[in-house]
Amino acid sequence: MARFWTLCLLMATLIIVDQLSKGAIQSSLFYGQTIPVIEGFFSIAYVKNTGAAFGFGADGPTWFRQIFFLGLPVIFCGWIFFLLIKTLKGPFFISLAYALIIAGATGNLIDRFSLGYVVDFLMFYWKNEANHFPAFNVADSCITIAAGLLIIDFILQLKAKKAQEPHASNPVSKP
Repeated sequence: MARFWTLCLLMATLIIVDQLSKGAIQSSLFYGQTIPVIEGFFSIAYVKNTGAAFGFGADGPTWFRQIFFLGLPVIFCGWIFFLLIKTLKGPFFISLAYALIIAGATGNLIDRFSLGYVVDFLMFYWKNEANHFPAFNVADSCITIAAGLLIIDFILQLKAKKAQEPHASNPVSKP
């Protein structure tokens, strides 16, 4: 039970950090403004994302955006919470991955329900801002780290399964 409460505290902390950082961007920058932090590599920017990752679906009809960016993520969070509860006695990093997904999804859902878009502000690029990776935020980072943990788990499970398989022996011909 201690793991559950630790992960709840982590989720709450990450959601608060996500919302506070987005609020700081909204109150300090005007929409579209960028502030170079590391010239030629990283800027803080105020970006409104009405779509999903990389802006997918941003220009879709309202009914599409409501279903795919409000309705389904709420259902998805419920399912991930179920998986979190189910994995509490397993490896910690799996439970951690689910907690990170919940925190990230919740942080972005708060934006979508309250603003109608997600505030993104971390922008990495090469040499000039025209060559930038799509801007993201703390919530997106949580989800990305969780995906990495789940990929690592998948690879470890494949290796463990392969190690348990009997080795193919040379076929012996029968007379």
